[in-house]
Amino acid sequence: MSNLADLAFLDATAQAELVQKKEVKPLELVKAAIERIEALNPALNAVVTPMFDLAREAATTEIPDGPFSGVPFLLKDLMAEYAGVRLTEGSAFLKNFISSQDSELVVRIKKAGLIICGKTNTCEWGSLPTTEPLLFGATRNPWDTERTPGGSSGGSAAAVAAGMVPMAHGNDGGGSIRMPASCCGVLGLKPTRARNPMGPEYGDAFSGLPAEHALTRSVRDSAALLDATSGPDLGDPYWAPPPTRPFIEEVGADPGRLRIAFTTEARPDIDVHPDCTQAVQDVAALCADLGHNVEEVPLAPNSRDLAKSFYRMWLGGVAWDAKHWERRTGKTITPDQVEPLTWALIEKGRRTDAGTYLLALEDLQRLSREVARLFTQWDVWLTPTLAEPPVALGTFDPKPDDPLYGFFRSGKFMPFTAICNATGQPAMSVPLCWNGDNLPIGTHFIGRFGDEATLFRLAAQLEAARPWADRRPSVSA
Repeated sequence: MSNLADLAFLDATAQAELVQKKEVKPLELVKAAIERIEALNPALNAVVTPMFDLAREAATTEIPDGPFSGVPFLLKDLMAEYAGVRLTEGSAFLKNFISSQDSELVVRIKKAGLIICGKTNTCEWGSLPTTEPLLFGATRNPWDTERTPGGSSGGSAAAVAAGMVPMAHGNDGGGSIRMPASCCGVLGLKPTRARNPMGPEYGDAFSGLPAEHALTRSVRDSAALLDATSGPDLGDPYWAPPPTRPFIEEVGADPGRLRIAFTTEARPDIDVHPDCTQAVQDVAALCADLGHNVEEVPLAPNSRDLAKSFYRMWLGGVAWDAKHWERRTGKTITPDQVEPLTWALIEKGRRTDAGTYLLALEDLQRLSREVARLFTQWDVWLTPTLAEPPVALGTFDPKPDDPLYGFFRSGKFMPFTAICNATGQPAMSVPLCWNGDNLPIGTHFIGRFGDEATLFRLAAQLEAARPWADRRPSVSA
């Protein structure tokens, strides 16, 4: 490499290869990433908990021999715990909480050789499709700093898009990997339910809505990382069907002639922005040019019922979250320690009885069976990732008389992603399109349950046909 600045936009696989060939040392990679974070973070506010001393120490000790040995990485400040480092989940209630152990996912990330340099910003408890917690302030989109980077993994997406690190952890309970991937022009895969572990604290959470994985710059990074982290942990309540071969072997493999159904329509009461409609139509045509069988089909099941049941599940989940943290901290949550939206969700969740919660779960499980039957006819669904381009910061702020305003405004922004959390299916946002304002517009591909392999094969084919690696946001390394 001519200089360390040239490393900024190499993907994690390429950086690991340089370490393996002894062309660069892990400490050099880590120091360069720290320099980029320090240079870019004042403009973006993506990293809220620096772990620079820990990272430098890890880079100078024996690094596990994994697929990403010596490569810098960031953790989202939600669910994933690192022993001895604070975990806030974007909440003032947890601003002084220090984790006592590593999450199993973090154990596996370390075994993959990745060196964690810090934690990224997230909205409080992951409840919004933006990253604007009162505790830390807004993360800004590197393509336009007046706009949202998406959420709740917006800090990770902004960091990867800007070149701070080649990939970063995210989790996705309603679209929280895929939405920021769309807003920031990176790849975001939500794996199949239970593909990655959530222990030792959680067997699952919100009855299986969230999934753990990452925001990446390349398809091969996403596949190789999933190989390194996936698989059941001891005592998990259930696990995903094992893949027939490593996911990395799907990257570059012939996807064959896929049956791809696409739609640009959401619920009748939601208008999809023309830029998002155009992106799907454009990518549908690209898929047809690549030899796939592509057909426009109104695929959405009863999305009003989905929204109602999902909302009830989320209320129960937030009420559980409050009890979980009160038990772990030994403290009682009061309204002044959380944001107005979170407190409103907690209160409503506490009034949601167990029967109502389980009825909503039953409805979502019925929906899952309906969707699974549709996937006997189609291999992949293609939809917009979001119904709008990245919106202005502040769009989801609560109103003085309506703390839930932002939560319900979210439904018009993200009508396409939550169905995959309800059904547990894998889905990905692929950065193939930018609009006239040079804002990324992700396109959303949904695979059948347990079938990340097809998504990786298709994503690699699309990446080769329309590369995105050379695109640079205005705020970048």
